[in-house]
Amino acid sequence: MIKVGIVGGTGYTGVELLRLLAVHPQVQLTAITSRKEDGLPVADLYPSLRGHVNLAFSSPDKANLSECDVVFFATPHGVAMAQAPALLAAGVKVIDLAADFRLKDRAAFEQWYKIPHTAPELIDQAVYGLPELNREDIKGASLVANPGCYPTTMQLGYTPLLKAVLIDASSLIADCKSGVSGAGRKAEIGILFSESSDNFKAYGVAGHRHLPETTAQLQRFTEQKVSLIFTPHLVPMIRGMHSTLYARLSKDVSNAELQALFEAEYRDAPFVDVMPFASHPETRSTRGSNMLRLALHRPEVDGAPGNMLIILVVQDNLVKGASGQAVQCMNLMFGLEESLGLKHIALLP
Repeated sequence: MIKVGIVGGTGYTGVELLRLLAVHPQVQLTAITSRKEDGLPVADLYPSLRGHVNLAFSSPDKANLSECDVVFFATPHGVAMAQAPALLAAGVKVIDLAADFRLKDRAAFEQWYKIPHTAPELIDQAVYGLPELNREDIKGASLVANPGCYPTTMQLGYTPLLKAVLIDASSLIADCKSGVSGAGRKAEIGILFSESSDNFKAYGVAGHRHLPETTAQLQRFTEQKVSLIFTPHLVPMIRGMHSTLYARLSKDVSNAELQALFEAEYRDAPFVDVMPFASHPETRSTRGSNMLRLALHRPEVDGAPGNMLIILVVQDNLVKGASGQAVQCMNLMFGLEESLGLKHIALLP
C-alpha cells in the first residue's frame, strides 16, 4: 500500500484528492494537514467522506509526512517549495498541485507569481505532470509539477498539430471558460453566488499565469516560435471547463487525416476521448470524472474546407484539471496501472 499524505486538505483540490484516494485500492491515507482545522475529523468538515475517511486534520508540525511514500501539496503557491526539499531528502515523492515547479524559468515564475522561489535547486529536477505527453519521465520522477487546468486543455488540443507541423504556431488563440470552483475555496467577492450566478465575464485578458506555462510546454514540440492569445472566462457553474482553440493550418490536409492524427496520438491515453469529427463535447459529459474530451471542427469557406481548425476541449477542472491528474501521475510514479482508482463515469444530469 502507498502511504499518502496531503498538505492542504480543506480546499477543493484537497477534498477532491480525498474523494479519489479514499477508494483507491493501493492507497493508505496517512496524514492530512490543516492549521486551522487541527484535530477536526475530516468527515465533520466534509460529510460526503463519512465512512470513507476516518482521519482528523493535523497541523503540519504534528503530521509525520516523512513517513509517507508520497505527499500531495494542495496548497497556495509557495508552500510546496518550502517543504519539498526536506521531504525529498527523506525519500518521499512529492506531487505539487500549485505552480511552484511548473516553470523552468525562475525569473518568469517570480514575475508572474510575485513571490521569490526559495528552492531553485529543485526546478530542473521537477517533471511536468501531464501524463499524455510526459508519461515516461513521470514514471521515474520523485518531484512532479501538476499542470494547471487551462494548460491541460490547451496542450492536449494543440500538441498533435505542432508535432506534425500542420499549424502556424505564431497565431494560436485559446478562448477558455471555467466553473467557479477553479478560483478555489475562499471568501472573495467575485466568486460569491450573487456575483457569479447569472453572469459571464472574461478575466486576466492582459495576461494570465497559465500563459507562460502553456507557451513553454508547447514550445517543446515545435521549432516555430509559439505565440498564444489566451483569454479565460468565468461561467456560472461549479465544475467544468470548456476551451475553444483556434489554429491556422499551414499545410493542405484532409479532415480525415486530421481526425486520424488525433486518434493515433491519444490511442493509448485512457483519459482522452477523441470524439467523431464535428462533435460538440459538453462539460457535463466529464463532470466528476478524469476524462478529457475533444473534437475537431473545420469551418468551410465558399463551400470548401477552410484553413482554420477549431478544437473543442472539455474536462472537469477539479479532476483531470487538478486532483485526478495528480493521482494519475502517482499511479505512474509507483508503477501502477495509470487508470487505477480513476475510472469514474461522469455524473449526468
